[in-house]
Amino acid sequence: MREERGRKRCGGYNGNYKEIVGKFMKKLIFVIASKDFQIIEYETPKAVLEKAGIVVVTVSDVGGEAVASSGKKVKVDLTCRDALQCVSTGDYNGLFFVGGQGALEHLDNEVSYQLLKNWQATGKPYGAICISPRILAHAGVLQGKRATGWNGDGELPCILLAAGAEFVDLPVVVDKNVVTGNGPAAAGEWGSEIVKVLNKY
Repeated sequence: MREERGRKRCGGYNGNYKEIVGKFMKKLIFVIASKDFQIIEYETPKAVLEKAGIVVVTVSDVGGEAVASSGKKVKVDLTCRDALQCVSTGDYNGLFFVGGQGALEHLDNEVSYQLLKNWQATGKPYGAICISPRILAHAGVLQGKRATGWNGDGELPCILLAAGAEFVDLPVVVDKNVVTGNGPAAAGEWGSEIVKVLNKY
């Protein structure tokens, strides 16, 4: 019974027709900060993914609603702690962190690190955009990977090097199952590359 409740919370099968159909659709997790996430980096790739028939589940450090730096509010489907319990259910196909000025303040923590480490162990696609590749680096899930991200302060190459990764100064970088982007202008391309990678895994 407890396992069944957990699967319901994680978006798993619950016995009705709509959920049976949903089982065969690809679903991924977008993680956003509860405050000051970048709305373009969320909405633009989300639209690309949904156009490709992929369901996007929004996860944040706090439940309820997340507020973008633009002031726009977005409904949160799961908290990061809830998402930790969902990784092992097999209900999701990808995990991606959206950027924005609030990302490091609200998501650069042990809960996110554990979520990323657990996800990496599944072998499924993951990644981040803008400032958030730094969270992946801090979590230790970029070892041996090529990646990009926001580098306005000039510190990203050193951060990635310390994490065993290589900085590539391109809008979007794909390294096997890892997809990173460098900011809002790359959001559409980031979303398109995520679709391509999801179709391989």
